[in-house]
Amino acid sequence: MTAEAPVAPALSYGRLTPVTVHFDDLDALGLLHNARYPLLVERAWSRLWQERGLGFAGDWAAAGDACNAVKELRITYEAPVTLPGEYAVHLWLDRLGTTGLTYGFRFCSPDGAHTYAHGTRVLVRLDADTLRPAPWSEEFRAAGRELLRSAH
Repeated sequence: MTAEAPVAPALSYGRLTPVTVHFDDLDALGLLHNARYPLLVERAWSRLWQERGLGFAGDWAAAGDACNAVKELRITYEAPVTLPGEYAVHLWLDRLGTTGLTYGFRFCSPDGAHTYAHGTRVLVRLDADTLRPAPWSEEFRAAGRELLRSAH
C-alpha cells in the first residue's frame, strides 16, 4: 500500500503546523494507526493556540476559551502514512460562531503538498461552572478570524 497521496492546492489559508510521527504511532501493519490522526491534529491545534497565549494550566475556571468540548469529529483517510518522521497539519476555521466553531484540518506532508487525511471538528466553548455553552472572548474571536478559510 504505497499509493501516492492526493496533491493539495497551494496553501492560501490557515496555518501549517509541524507534527512528528513516531515509530510507536504505527500499527502492526506499519501504518499510522487511525486513532493517532485526531491525536496529532489535537497536538497541532494546542501548539497553535499556545503560541497565541491560550492554553490549559490545570484550572478550568481560569482556562477561559480553552474550556471547550468536542461536539463532532469527522475524518476521511486518503492515503496511508507508512513511515515515522516529520509531517504537518494544515489547520483553519470554517465557522466561528458565538459559542461554537468548526475547524478543518489536513494531515499532510511537511510542505502541505500531499494529503493523507482530512476532516472537521466542531467545538463548543463551555462555562467552567455550569458546563453550558458560553461565548468565546473577543480576543479569541480576533485570533480565530485570522484563521477563517472564507476570509481568504
